[in-house]
Amino acid sequence: MYNNYNPHHCYMNTPMYDPYNMYNGYRQHHCPYWGNTPSYYPNPGEQYTELRDYGPEPFVINIEEATKENTNFRTALWTGDHLQLTLMSINVGDDIGLEMHPDVDQFIRIEQGQGLVMMGDSKCNLNFQKRVYDDYAIIIPAGKWHNLINTGCVPLKLYSIYAPPEHPFGTIHETKEDAEEHH
Repeated sequence: MYNNYNPHHCYMNTPMYDPYNMYNGYRQHHCPYWGNTPSYYPNPGEQYTELRDYGPEPFVINIEEATKENTNFRTALWTGDHLQLTLMSINVGDDIGLEMHPDVDQFIRIEQGQGLVMMGDSKCNLNFQKRVYDDYAIIIPAGKWHNLINTGCVPLKLYSIYAPPEHPFGTIHETKEDAEEHH
């Protein structure tokens, strides 16, 4: 019997294949199922991780759930030397704010809502414009002026990856006004 809590078992939750899961001589599922899963894991949908900065330690999280649970304008979830992951919640009709990062590439993924992303070489010429929805990814090259406006009727929930980091370790801006004060 395995001790699910013993930290010295290096392989306590390895994927295993069920050789008896056969139908007419073929395996029904080619993917592994997880054996010896600890009973202390929370049910799906339950938040069990506090939304705070976990960098630069190794970290795993359900990013979709964490993004949707975040109610702050910005929460730094992981900050390392070369990359930063933040969660954002943009209120209905609001925006991230026109900005440009001269030395930082940025990746954004929308998890909830819809918006309009605009980019360009100057504040006055945002000639790249696209509508974005759930599951869309946005890539913002360093040096591009950009903004993202929530055009939907629910908060726009997204996560953003900056390389290198853009905000100080542990950044939490409850509102857009907080973010503007600290920028």
